[in-house]
Amino acid sequence: MGERRSFATTRWSVILSCAAAGDDSASGRDALAELCRIYWRPIFAYICARGRSTADAQDLTQDFFVMVLGGNFLKHADPERGRFRSLLLKSLQNFLIKAHAKEKRQKRGGAVAFIAWEDWMAEAPSRLCVPAGTLERWPAEKLFDFRWAATVAEQALRRLGEECEAAGRRRVFEVMSPYLTAERGDVSYAQVAAALGIGTDTVKQLLHKLRERYRELLREEVASTVQNPAELDDELRYLCSVLATAE
Repeated sequence: MGERRSFATTRWSVILSCAAAGDDSASGRDALAELCRIYWRPIFAYICARGRSTADAQDLTQDFFVMVLGGNFLKHADPERGRFRSLLLKSLQNFLIKAHAKEKRQKRGGAVAFIAWEDWMAEAPSRLCVPAGTLERWPAEKLFDFRWAATVAEQALRRLGEECEAAGRRRVFEVMSPYLTAERGDVSYAQVAAALGIGTDTVKQLLHKLRERYRELLREEVASTVQNPAELDDELRYLCSVLATAE
């Protein structure tokens, strides 16, 4: 179902290797830029949860990325704390502490426009959402982790959709994707079969394959944000537990 990528050398491991060597190389910065592009939503959500307006949160998110990509972030990356999620949140917390004092002395934003907000905010809304009242009760750190976990899951889902489209099975993906994480008893095989014009046995086989591939892609996405392969299962379990709290 499409070409499968290898994550033997992950984006985060590239960043950490550059940091360990004291090398602000193009490869490390490109990997960092890619991770920031993917994981901007938890950063933006965290800043909003700290009481900032949407406009202020946009400015601060952009300034944070400018700081990360142009500063000493690579040098502070600790291979012993190998989760990109953890380092990014700690860096964001430190950034916001310092930002308040700077706001009164200079206009935010600068000359760098890292984020194309109109394009990014226009992306399809998250499929993994919780009631607004629940979000308002969550502490900012929990909201950060939820948005992070949702982004990981949706990256895997997006890749699965691309693979299905490349294989001429986009319609199969559209009909079956809502059932990828559903309990077997919650799947209406007859309804799916009628929608696709195939037999229920074929539906069961296709859904089984899609679920397997989705789990593989989910592991790959998580793997791209941890340094030590031994941390992968723990991180995956943690992110799944975060998503489960929203159900």
